[in-house]
Amino acid sequence: MIARERGHTLTLMIRTVEAIVDEQGRVRLTEQVQLPRAQRALVTILDEEPATRADEVTLLSEAALAEDWNRPEEDAAWAHLRKAP
Repeated sequence: MIARERGHTLTLMIRTVEAIVDEQGRVRLTEQVQLPRAQRALVTILDEEPATRADEVTLLSEAALAEDWNRPEEDAAWAHLRKAP
């Protein structure tokens, strides 16, 4: 976002970072953030549980999906996508 102030062009950076707010109101960011100086922030409280990370979902579903993926019928269906030697 670019804004103008008294003839100067300012570049404003707005980022969204996931965080957890505990029962006492303490905010814990789920990733490390490096800033050049202290910044203002807005906190939006969501009425839901934190989402499961995608890599966790992938690992948990791998065994169930492997049953379908590791069948001769699946190999035959996707054989046309294999690279020729």
